[in-house]
Amino acid sequence: MRKIRILAMEGSVVQAIAGAQYCFNTVNHFLTLSGQEPAFDVKLLGLHREVRPGFPGFVLNPECTLEDAGDADLIIIPPLFGDFDLAIATNGPFAPWLRQQYEAGAEIASLCVGAFFLASTGMLDGKRCSTHWGFIDQFRSQFPLVQVLDGSIVTEEAGIYSSGGANSYWNLLLHLVEKYVDREMAILLSKYFAIDIDRDTQSAFAIFRGQKEHPDPEIRKAQEIIEHRFSERISVEDLADEVAVGRRSFERRFKRVTNNSVLEYVQRVKIEAAKRSFETSLKNINEVMWDVGYSDSKAFRTVFKKITGLTPNEYRNKYNKLVRLN
Repeated sequence: MRKIRILAMEGSVVQAIAGAQYCFNTVNHFLTLSGQEPAFDVKLLGLHREVRPGFPGFVLNPECTLEDAGDADLIIIPPLFGDFDLAIATNGPFAPWLRQQYEAGAEIASLCVGAFFLASTGMLDGKRCSTHWGFIDQFRSQFPLVQVLDGSIVTEEAGIYSSGGANSYWNLLLHLVEKYVDREMAILLSKYFAIDIDRDTQSAFAIFRGQKEHPDPEIRKAQEIIEHRFSERISVEDLADEVAVGRRSFERRFKRVTNNSVLEYVQRVKIEAAKRSFETSLKNINEVMWDVGYSDSKAFRTVFKKITGLTPNEYRNKYNKLVRLN
């Protein structure tokens, strides 16, 4: 029986803690109903016998603390909530135990922005991970030695698992059930919890806000030009001239502070504008395409799907209530 320890952390998301507990205990329930032995020994692990997560009104009473935790096969780190730095500091005593368990062969899974705590231990340095799309820029800035993946739902490397934003953690839980039990059980759980088992990207949910928290005023000015004139054709040379920076230096500086090439940034701004139009208007695809500065429908559809994971028509049908009512 695999020993699963779910960290009951101060300043964390109680729903994810309960969800992970519910998931693995449900597997045990289904196995018992079919005459098999339970697969998991699931316990909440806290620094204290009483833990207050990040939502007022909730109190957790872990079954064990670090003193009597013993060894684990899988450790679940829940998402943090509120002040990440405070949550990381408050839960710091977990870090040495996590490193010790990992070195002894335990696997570790961080859910959503639980990746911030895992990265703070140094265990993600040089590795890939996923986290919530809305916190990727902050994560990259805070943990430059970690390769955070845009849009990824589940990332696995060297016995460390991480998941994308919010409810994407259920896809990671199903991934772990499939690995530890079998595909059939993972499919059963996906149906029981009404989860799309094979969703592999959070791109359709992402909102591009630009990356402006950097100290380069010329690049920030160029970003503002792109965002205010997204319907125009603006070349790299035009942008470099408008901010009075040589082209090669401009492209290098732009990539360094935004983590996008100039072309990628322009495309993301245009597609974000197209997404908003698809969500709120009844314009057809060609009208939206022209509005955001594309004249080649094939190019527009290709870039749109690359960024969102959906075709323009799929995106509109998914998010526009007016289209569904017509």
